[in-house]
Amino acid sequence: MWDWHWSWWLYRAGWTWIVRAENFAWVIEWTPAFLGVGFLVGVSNSASFLGGSVLAWMIVGPALIATGKAFGEAYNPQYPGYINMMGMVLTDPVNEPSPRYWLIWPGTFILICASFAEVFCNFSGVFQAIRQVSQPFIARFRKSPPSTTNDLKPSSDEQIYDPVPPHEQVPTWMWVGGMLAATVMTMIVMSTQFSQNAGVTLLAIIIAFFFSLIGAECSGRISVTPVTSIGNASQLIFGGISKGRHLGVADNQRLNLLTGMITLGAAEQCADMLGDLKTTHLLGASPRIQLYAQCFGALVSIFMSAGVYVLFSTGCVTQAYPCINNLEQSATCSFPAPDVASWRAVAVAVSSPALPIPPSSGYTAIGLGILAILTTIAKYRFVSPHNRYLIPNWNAIGIAFILNTCTYPIAMFIGSVAGVIWKKHGGASYAMYLFPVAAGMIAGEGLGGIVNAVLQIAGVSGSVHGTAVGCPMTVYCG
Repeated sequence: MWDWHWSWWLYRAGWTWIVRAENFAWVIEWTPAFLGVGFLVGVSNSASFLGGSVLAWMIVGPALIATGKAFGEAYNPQYPGYINMMGMVLTDPVNEPSPRYWLIWPGTFILICASFAEVFCNFSGVFQAIRQVSQPFIARFRKSPPSTTNDLKPSSDEQIYDPVPPHEQVPTWMWVGGMLAATVMTMIVMSTQFSQNAGVTLLAIIIAFFFSLIGAECSGRISVTPVTSIGNASQLIFGGISKGRHLGVADNQRLNLLTGMITLGAAEQCADMLGDLKTTHLLGASPRIQLYAQCFGALVSIFMSAGVYVLFSTGCVTQAYPCINNLEQSATCSFPAPDVASWRAVAVAVSSPALPIPPSSGYTAIGLGILAILTTIAKYRFVSPHNRYLIPNWNAIGIAFILNTCTYPIAMFIGSVAGVIWKKHGGASYAMYLFPVAAGMIAGEGLGGIVNAVLQIAGVSGSVHGTAVGCPMTVYCG
């Protein structure tokens, strides 16, 4: 009931050609979380997300196979035509890439180009935000009180109004002190535990600031944070730095992953905080109290996240999900962790003597990146604000290239269309219940996942007692 492998059903019924849709992950998944996200992001963004999937996994991917630019691997001789197109453990990634490996590079470059173009086109808002945040520092170091003349004061249109009373705002010393303490602690841990140069760690933190803008941009527009592409891009940067230090392959890969994780972690936390602060702002909560709560939560989650991973992957009593650590089983694992394969591929790539990117993939990445920049600039320069929703969202397109499944774009688009129909035929109920319904669907799936994990650890989950009817190769698919 969860995953509808419709093309597999038709394949088993005798229409063998249609299995190609299954090969490229055209599966309908009734995920309440992404149906709920579809309610919130609107048709324009979800259509771009689905359009990117169509371009990547219905047009480019099959074309790569047809022209011999990419290759798949058969799952089982008993099912001819059923091919794994998502392989990331490759012996020759340049000459024999999988479609997924080939598409990672255009997707990553699209995201980088589109996000920085968005930031550049909206730089006045970013500059004004930085200016307002820095005002307390400027006032503190001024020898005379700030001028009150109109030529030095920002206009009312430039002011960013903060409705939170000053006593509920986070003091400057608190967030600056926390940032400096975290920076020093990161440099110490990276230096003592992993022998990483302190200067390289500091550079990773500085770069993390700019990539955080990308994370916030994508999260704010389509509720999806491209942490994989952000991390992969930082891996490419630090791969060159590591090569200059003439490290061994193993050290190069380990440090490349760790510095990439610093950038990814900062960008992801920035995007998460954006959503958290926006939610509490709408509820009228105190930002200072929220900061205290998140600090206590972080102290728990730091240890809990590692403990849950150990429990799920190795298990004290039973191995709940041992397939987490096996890239070859990612297609049938309940927690496939697709980002891990991408991180590994980039770490291997940047530690190789020559960058193993297929030339056709690199050229396509450059072409689509330039197109994303030009489209974004044209949107803000030549298109009126009320018509900008007609311009494709390149952030969503880039994520679709990287995401090795089409289930989420399909579910998000279904949710968006359902929201439009609801708004048209039930305006009052739509205005009153849209956000509670969407929030309940998103939170409900998260809580359901916890229940499923408990059932899995207890040995009474669907993968143990459930049925594999309708699932590929009669392997339970949830």
